[in-house]
Formats: sequence, structure tokens, C-alpha cells
Amino acid sequence: MKSVPHATSLRRAPVQRRSAERLTRILDACADLLDEAGYEALSTRAVAARAEVPIGSVYRFFGNKRQMADALAQRNLERYTERVRERLKGERRGDWRAAVDAVLDEYLAMKRTAPGFSLVDFGNQIPVGARHAEPNTRVADRLTDLLSGYLGRSPGEELRRVFLVAVESADTLVQLAFRVDPEGDEAIIHETRELLRAYLGRVLD
Repeated sequence: MKSVPHATSLRRAPVQRRSAERLTRILDACADLLDEAGYEALSTRAVAARAEVPIGSVYRFFGNKRQMADALAQRNLERYTERVRERLKGERRGDWRAAVDAVLDEYLAMKRTAPGFSLVDFGNQIPVGARHAEPNTRVADRLTDLLSGYLGRSPGEELRRVFLVAVESADTLVQLAFRVDPEGDEAIIHETRELLRAYLGRVLD
């Protein structure tokens, strides 16, 4: 079964499998409608109709569309973390360059293919159209916890600070790449990868 957001983002956490599946359908519908019509046109009623659930089922989990977008962002982060984890299973432990490639490549893949991701990603753009720093801190903390064991390093404050700088830098440059080209300008993405390797090599080599 597909992952669902952490319970703290919901009015009520799903307890039974049927309820969890309904929540997944609601978030899938929310993501599709974000791509099709944008955030302004999104409504709880439209999501309920697309998900083929009663409107009360939507309000059981969410009070408004902002809460739905927040939950979608949390689900994006869970799925992204799992994608990076799966990717690294095939890599040699301790190879930080492979880790950098996994982190960047899986983010680019989701940005290009995951419904609704371009509008909310990990919450950076909620309210939609504005960018703020808190979600990048969550991403950096998640990557620190995920990669510290793979790299054989302590997940201390120094490593968290390094990953936060890397995430903030990559986020800014990836946004630039997708402003230049809707599919992501490959030259800017290449420069982003080189910048990350140069910066992280100073700490991780």
C-alpha cells in the first residue's frame, strides 16, 4: 500500500486499511487537480469528486485545501526518502558521490513526473507561489539521518549544517534550471551537481 502522511498532518489518522486507501485516493486526486487546474482552482469538493469519495471523507482528514497540500508535501518527502534509500541499496557504502547523485537524480525525477510536485514539492512552495526555508531544514534533517549511516559518519550538528547548506544551494539552482527549461536545463543541472561535489568533497573526502 502506498505511504500516507504522518498522522500529525491530519485531523484524524487512518486506522483501518480501507481508511488509509481512501486517504491515498484523496491525495492522489489532489495532486492530479493541482497539475490540471492549479492551486487557486483546487477545492475539497473537486477532490472528493475526483477521488470518488463523499465530501465528508475529505473533511474527516482535512479542514481545507491548504491542509491537503501540506499532507501531499509530507507524502512527497516520505516517497522521496524511500526512493533515495532504494537507490543506495545498489551502491557501495561510503561512496558519497553516489549518494549525491541519488539525492539529486531522485529529486529531479519526482519534479518531472510526480503529480502535483512542481507546485508543492516538500512544502517549500506552500502557500503556492512563495518559497520559505523550513521544509529545506526538514529535508536536510531527513537526509542527514538517512545518509549518515551509509557514509559511516555521526549525524551531528556539523553534518546537519553541511547538508542544509547543500540542500538550500541545490534547491535554488534546481528552481533556476526549471525556470529556464520546463524539463530542467541540463547545463544548469550539471553545474549544480559539480557545485555539490566541490562543496561536499571539502567535508566528506
